[in-house]
Amino acid sequence: MEARSKQGSVSRLEFEVEWPPGHVACYLIEGPEPILVDAALPDHEEAFHDALAELGYEPGDIEHVLVTHPHVDHVGLVTMVLEAGDPTVYAPAGVRERFARDPAALEARVRKNCEAAGFPDEQLETAVDMAVDSLERDAALLPPESVDAWIEPGDTTQVGHLEIGAIHVPGHQADHLSYPTEIDGERALLAGDMGIEPFRPVVMHDGLDDGHREAFEAFYTALDRLAGVDVDRIYPGHGQIHENLAATVERHRESLDERLEQVEELVASGHSTVPAVAASLAGERDIRYLIPEAMSALAHLEQNGVITSESIDGITHYDA
Repeated sequence: MEARSKQGSVSRLEFEVEWPPGHVACYLIEGPEPILVDAALPDHEEAFHDALAELGYEPGDIEHVLVTHPHVDHVGLVTMVLEAGDPTVYAPAGVRERFARDPAALEARVRKNCEAAGFPDEQLETAVDMAVDSLERDAALLPPESVDAWIEPGDTTQVGHLEIGAIHVPGHQADHLSYPTEIDGERALLAGDMGIEPFRPVVMHDGLDDGHREAFEAFYTALDRLAGVDVDRIYPGHGQIHENLAATVERHRESLDERLEQVEELVASGHSTVPAVAASLAGERDIRYLIPEAMSALAHLEQNGVITSESIDGITHYDA
């Protein structure tokens, strides 16, 4: 564990990860029935035990687990908490349908999209394997049969002593919900991987599945929804707790705009395929998580008439 901080009845448990910004956070909300918001990575089990012990708790003391979205660094310890006690588990309703998908059908769709994008064989197989492995791993970490309450966008749900709302904020992840509530007399947002300061989360949505074509538009929609939320404090899964939701939303919108402009310029300069654009965006960084953002940006620009495409020998080439 890298750090632990406390804001009233909310304790932030922060753990080290290998990707920027180097940490992930979950939150323990103390009260008559302790609430855990998100659940770190499986590798964080020992550090999680230690962090709870510092607060005077054990995993079995947790009465409620509230999940914002089904990425591995947010659901990694749900099964451990379930084994330790009998918490009520809440998750976005869209996750149920997502986890019910046939892995073979997902593999076929991702393979088709990657072939059309022109990925080299090794990169294509890696992308396909990552998509299927992620589905199977995350569904095992958040078993659908263990979820007691599936939360729909717009729902109001009683979670222990808190009444929470549910704002659908896709783009980073297609089923992502952020939860407005009141904690210690303050309007709070349990934000997950949205409302992060000072950086924007990557556009992943549903990875390289067919939904990548709507990913940028979905992210803009999520920002529009967050822009209308009036809160005093934001509790994000990365970055620090802060009080600047409006400014953060605007920075993220500008970042999306800049990414689209950057991709348009790359196409204009001769980067005509998804792998070429993604490699240029990545530079010396890990390309894996920029591949879906690059593919989604190109699809968005084409849908809006900014660039065109044609298939040459089965590979999509873009032109400004």
